[in-house]
Amino acid sequence: MGKTVLIVDDSMSIRQLVKATLLTKGYTVVDACDGVDALKKLGSQRVNLVISDVNMPNMDGITLLKAIKAKPEHRFTPVIMLTTESQEGMKREGQATGAKAWIVKPFQPELMLAAVEKLLM
Repeated sequence: MGKTVLIVDDSMSIRQLVKATLLTKGYTVVDACDGVDALKKLGSQRVNLVISDVNMPNMDGITLLKAIKAKPEHRFTPVIMLTTESQEGMKREGQATGAKAWIVKPFQPELMLAAVEKLLM
């Protein structure tokens, strides 16, 4: 496939689970522990899709989403929010900011893969 996915989550176990799932489909995976780390990594390599948690230290996922969409080179990079947040207000804010999908943890790997594949077509 050759597509690169950036996983952003403060939980190492979630990053490892998402990475293992994506690797089964041949994606290249880069991971970041929070929004600040993610922005550094976005600046140094080509990323085709971002999967981000919402609740993280240093920079939360919604702030990260706004920062990604503010960058001309990433304005069209799809972002999936993978989070424990299920409140409709938070979900609406994420979608209004540019999130293409909202997946609630715990998640089913096949559903996440389906969203990734759909957005990278």
